[in-house]
Amino acid sequence: MNIAEGLQNVTHLFLDTAPVIYYVERNPHYFDLVEIIFDLIDKGLLTAVVSPVTLSECLVVPYRLKLVQLQRDFFDLIVHGNNTIFLPIDHNLAQQAAELRAQYNLTLTDALQISTALAAGCEAFLTNDAMIKRVTELGVLVLSDLAASMQ
Repeated sequence: MNIAEGLQNVTHLFLDTAPVIYYVERNPHYFDLVEIIFDLIDKGLLTAVVSPVTLSECLVVPYRLKLVQLQRDFFDLIVHGNNTIFLPIDHNLAQQAAELRAQYNLTLTDALQISTALAAGCEAFLTNDAMIKRVTELGVLVLSDLAASMQ
């Protein structure tokens, strides 16, 4: 599947941690691909949805290395990005995450991410974790699969 096929009929796209890191840090293997997606978000053709889990995971290395500008870059993109919804995790999402974790044997962070995506009405979930493909409640787009179709 290529990027156009994967995003067909998608208006709300959940951004897992890896795509955000690849974009902000200009990852040489994935930047061209994620740039296409972030351009669609910037133009208002897609609405991005992110959670506090994405924010927390993106900030670990910048905090560890005391990279203040990188901290700001992640925070600005995730919390205040154009056409981006930052959805807090509440008790309803936590309960749904527990159900998803039990059903699919997901990690807690992955279950929280999926429950946030579902609560926001996302049609697709952008990740680079192929294990998430076992979730059937929404489309799962894996960057490594999309990148392979670009070659």
